[in-house]
Amino acid sequence: MKNLYNLLKKEYGKLGKWWPGTSTEILITAILTQNTNWKNVEKAMENIYKFTTKDNLLFFLYDTPKEKLAEIIKPAGFFNIKAERIKNLLNFLKKRNFNLKYVEKEPNLREKLLKIKGIGKETADSILLYAFEFPIFVVDAYTKRLLKRIYGLNIEDYDKIQELFHKNYPKDTRLYQEFHGLIVEHAKKYCRKKPLCSKCFFGKKCNYLTSPLRTY
Repeated sequence: MKNLYNLLKKEYGKLGKWWPGTSTEILITAILTQNTNWKNVEKAMENIYKFTTKDNLLFFLYDTPKEKLAEIIKPAGFFNIKAERIKNLLNFLKKRNFNLKYVEKEPNLREKLLKIKGIGKETADSILLYAFEFPIFVVDAYTKRLLKRIYGLNIEDYDKIQELFHKNYPKDTRLYQEFHGLIVEHAKKYCRKKPLCSKCFFGKKCNYLTSPLRTY
């Protein structure tokens, strides 16, 4: 577990922040990326920018009727639900005059984000890590998969997994940003739902290869 970051970085090199976009864009893409792939998120953002600019993004989305917004972000899938969730987040930001520097300094920000309907722990932490650059580790399905397969750690609880990373690695924003990206890259390239074990560099170091029941 403590070597995971170094092993992944040795294979994939320096990824840096990994999640693209400005802080403002990340607030929106964190919702758009729910239950879809990044290509669909990019298509949805391209649609949005047919009507506005980066500087005016939040104001445009706030002023756009929910039905119209759903139509614009349709490529991202679950567009009606995501339009409502974006609106919920924008209502939260509007009360703070869309001033992200003010929002960033707000006490108990994570708890307040989690109270927004449609913002779960993964989305909230993605916003905190990438948009506001808080040193908080993002746990996703890929993280759970790697821990289970490589180390045999069958942990489903989000907070317990996050605590595991916080204990084993220093609380460092750049580290967590890159680490999350490395995990995603590895899961997409080798550790897929149907893993490519024969090509994976972990080899016999991976618990999955020695497991009698490869059902995960």
